[in-house]
Amino acid sequence: MGSFLCCQARRMRLRDAEDKTRVSRKKSKKTRTKKAQTTKASLGTRSVCMSCRKQLKWYDNIPIVSWIILRGKCRQCGKKIGMLEILSEIGVGAATVMVSVGTDVSTAGAMEWATYGVLLMLTFILSFLAIYDGAYGELPSLCLTLAIICAIILLTLRDWVGDFDGWSLGMFLEPLGAVTILGGVYLVLYLVSRGRWVGDGDWLLGTALGLALGQPWLALVALFLANFLACIIMFPVVKKRQNTKIHFGPFMVIAWVVVECFSGILMQVI
Repeated sequence: MGSFLCCQARRMRLRDAEDKTRVSRKKSKKTRTKKAQTTKASLGTRSVCMSCRKQLKWYDNIPIVSWIILRGKCRQCGKKIGMLEILSEIGVGAATVMVSVGTDVSTAGAMEWATYGVLLMLTFILSFLAIYDGAYGELPSLCLTLAIICAIILLTLRDWVGDFDGWSLGMFLEPLGAVTILGGVYLVLYLVSRGRWVGDGDWLLGTALGLALGQPWLALVALFLANFLACIIMFPVVKKRQNTKIHFGPFMVIAWVVVECFSGILMQVI
């Protein structure tokens, strides 16, 4: 899934670039034909090298293994593949394991399996957003919408799976508090800085994460962890290049995975 999501992020970027180019300017027939041929090679049924456009063999598409064997380079042209692919494969694999450990397959009923299925779907959507934001500094609106919808469904299923004894005010106030902490903080930062500090999609991503966690204290821990990771990891880069813009999406998703995995322990401590 990590390999697949990374591939789809690349392809979506190519499609968006093609659409923007088509709208922004008119091209000659020769130029349009050349562009169409390039895009067709990039968006075919099989993956291609982003440098030489050669189609990859099946044995060069094995997640993690192929990257290591090829030493991160294309077999055809020798150009570097990049770290995004292997980081995506390892990261999504680790995230899937971490969010899955809380499901007991020996005792899970239909509702538990439904909850796990939605949680897994949300994990993949958030992983895609992390990959896309990490690579291009953008968060696609459609994926953000899907993440929010999945988070609402997950929150509802968890209420039903738990000791549900009727609707109460707390069932709405706690998720609202979590959304205010994770989504509200980034919204305020976006409005105050007019988009200079954080992007306009960060607060929507925070909203999805807050809904998925459903608890204000968990959202607060996730907010702290996301910003802590961003500071620690990006500090050397920002120190070297002061105009570097930090993409918070990957750090927010990583923080959510960690808090989601240890939510039971965290709630006991809190």
